[in-house]
Amino acid sequence: MVPRVAGRGLIILDRDGVINRDSSDFVKSAGEWIPLDGSIGAIAALSRGGYTVAVASNQSGLARGLFGRNALRAMHRKLRRLVSAEGGRVDRIVVCPHGPDDGCDCRKPAPGLLFRLARHYHSDLAGVPMIGDSMRDLQAAVRAGGRPVLVRTGNGRATERALDGELAATEVFDDLAAAAAALLRE
Repeated sequence: MVPRVAGRGLIILDRDGVINRDSSDFVKSAGEWIPLDGSIGAIAALSRGGYTVAVASNQSGLARGLFGRNALRAMHRKLRRLVSAEGGRVDRIVVCPHGPDDGCDCRKPAPGLLFRLARHYHSDLAGVPMIGDSMRDLQAAVRAGGRPVLVRTGNGRATERALDGELAATEVFDDLAAAAAALLRE
């Protein structure tokens, strides 16, 4: 069966700093993976509201040997379980396992993760909201032809202060719940 985006379309979320608390020491286990207030309900609302929800996340902790694939899968099972308990669904999660100096095309700000989602769904990314908290999330969205959306959680406040050029008009919301509510009103 060929996956297709139905309903309102695809929405892509960054993970750390948008859905869960970020850490300068990296989030290394399901126990350390702590959702931000309102984020799980926001994802469930987007899903129930007709969006196909995907997550695209840089996870250089894998390349650095700070955690393994099993720990990452446990974090994502926790995310999916929590969203499911609120009546929603995270449809797909893609990660870049490389370090910052590995020269891959998937580590944001490169658009590779977003293009992987586009190929999976046989869809282009024109106008697709990409919600992130860092400049690299927004840059990846623009490079993929998507719609950059910034939240002030995680690194978002610092990122907001640095918005300029092609990103100066980026939509900015306090958190994922506020962004989701605005998208669901469209």
